[in-house]
Amino acid sequence: MIGNKLPDLANNMLWAQMLSQGEVPAGKPESIWSIVTSGGIPGLMILFVLLSFSIAAVYLVVDQSLALRCQDVVPDKLSEEVAAALQSSRVAEAETLLRQKPSVLAGIIAVGLNHREYGWPEVEKSVEDALVDQSSRMLRRIDYLAMIANLAPMVGLLGTVTGMIFAFRQVAATRGVAGAGDLAEGIYQALVTTVGGLLVAIPALAASGVLRNRVDALLSDVTMHADRALAPLRRRAAATSRLVSASTPGGGRIVAVPPAQMPGRKAPRPEQDGTR
Repeated sequence: MIGNKLPDLANNMLWAQMLSQGEVPAGKPESIWSIVTSGGIPGLMILFVLLSFSIAAVYLVVDQSLALRCQDVVPDKLSEEVAAALQSSRVAEAETLLRQKPSVLAGIIAVGLNHREYGWPEVEKSVEDALVDQSSRMLRRIDYLAMIANLAPMVGLLGTVTGMIFAFRQVAATRGVAGAGDLAEGIYQALVTTVGGLLVAIPALAASGVLRNRVDALLSDVTMHADRALAPLRRRAAATSRLVSASTPGGGRIVAVPPAQMPGRKAPRPEQDGTR
């Protein structure tokens, strides 16, 4: 048993001697600040850009989370109240309800009401155009967030490539005297910016996807409620169309007129059409 412990004791003594002489690092963990500043001035500049990206991303996420609340986009019972007012031909009351509850839905319905004098096809087209315009407005800031998610890894990669250039330049300047440890240290310092870029890009990309899906869901609700609010106008236009069709000779259908009955044409003679 003593013979088995002697090699372990000798190894421990050798390791302690190497530590005392500084030949083996003590393994003290580095602080976060030392890791951040390990890339030097170029690395700090890249990290400053990434920090600016992260602040902008946080601002956009908070701003859009507050702007895309359901109550601010689709107020409760607004479509039902507007539909009831239009059903009784109280257009002024419907416009008052829209002004009392300003929202995306109120703006879409107001656009449709403004075109009611031109018929239902024009109302429908104006609502569709307003929905497209509102969709682009709601997605504009989310696109900025997606742009940050795409740019952050590129900026981090720029810092990595710059750090590797400096590392290999040191090796070339010393004509190979710098060992693998020096090269590894330079690459390690360069990879800090890549980590920073990914830390900014991953949450920003996830947030942009979630917010984009939120916008799609809200616009779907806006479309459904706008159609429900303007349904009385559609039914009234359909009823008017049926009345016009009923009062038109032939039931409103296009009836073929024989050539002989057209204005300016003479009826054919009996011998011309084969009758005698």
